[in-house]
Amino acid sequence: MTDFPTLSWPEADGPHSARWRSEAAVPPAKRVVIADDRTTADAAYRLACEGTALLWRGDFQNARQLLQAMTRRLERKPRKQAASPLDAFNLHRQAQAQRARTLGMLLIPLEGDYTIPLRRAPSVQEACEEVYGPPTHEPSIVSLRELLGLIGAHEWRKKGVEIPALQERIHPHYGVFSPVRGEYVDLVARTPLPSLEKAFDIGVGTGVLSAVLAKRGVKRIVATDQDPRALACAKENLTRLGYERQVEIIAADLFPEGRAPLVVCNPPWVPARPASPIENAVYDYENRMLLGFLNGLADHLEPGGEGWLILSDFAEHLGMRARDWLLAAIDNAGLTVAGREDIKPRHPKATDATDPLHTARVAEVTSLWRLKAK
Repeated sequence: MTDFPTLSWPEADGPHSARWRSEAAVPPAKRVVIADDRTTADAAYRLACEGTALLWRGDFQNARQLLQAMTRRLERKPRKQAASPLDAFNLHRQAQAQRARTLGMLLIPLEGDYTIPLRRAPSVQEACEEVYGPPTHEPSIVSLRELLGLIGAHEWRKKGVEIPALQERIHPHYGVFSPVRGEYVDLVARTPLPSLEKAFDIGVGTGVLSAVLAKRGVKRIVATDQDPRALACAKENLTRLGYERQVEIIAADLFPEGRAPLVVCNPPWVPARPASPIENAVYDYENRMLLGFLNGLADHLEPGGEGWLILSDFAEHLGMRARDWLLAAIDNAGLTVAGREDIKPRHPKATDATDPLHTARVAEVTSLWRLKAK
């Protein structure tokens, strides 16, 4: 009995099936047809919109062009007008979900060693191994959209993201939140440290904040995460940067044991339900991580210590979380605000007037809240 989903499709000699791969936990399509270089973009788009997947048998580069053509057809659809910032966010997520569903219907076969048995196909073995693990020597099927995402993530991992505060690069792994927005890193780099003895980094991700603290001279840092990919990513980055002796990385849901004079946390900023496992790095459903950090902080601070909560007010401008709610949550957790450092976003979307969430992005401020136990 298999412990993974399978995709089935008709062939001339009867039904065939193979392992279905989806990092977004998308179930395999129930209807599948064979497509090749003769398949038109209009036909492919119509089938995809109807929920029929197309298993590609033609030239790989033609499949990429077909996906681009399907994308253009999606982008022609007029946007619904939003009545409020929250409505705009919900419509934006609906459009993203529809886009993912439709474009995810173009499928590519993989051999057991992760080679693509198509003309002009690139080598993707290394990218696949980084995400799927060692080859299982069994054929599988993946959406072209996901496969291109794996390739892009592999290139990001090789190239890395320049972090001015470190004067180094951080190399994000697939599925781990990438520090492309440097504002929150700058806040941690410039805020006066309460101590150089010890710090906790809650939700280590790529390890970027642990690296900044280590560079600033914090002697011992305990960094936690519950995502195996984040733990591996942080360990790789901190070892590359030479901070492996200063930083201990452990698997934990929020806090490690003990107390520290500094506890840092940068939770996902938007309290929405993740649509897939990979979105857990972006959305904090029902403020779970935020409240978990606040409610446990006092018990993990040394006397006089500080908890640094790095949080954008983007959700406030969307109408998803009120400032009064945040202040009440801080107070109810037995904490007081000792100070706050603010910074405006610098990312391109902040100045893109065509972005459906432009109103909220223009007003956004990212803050480092310095919290102390009462």
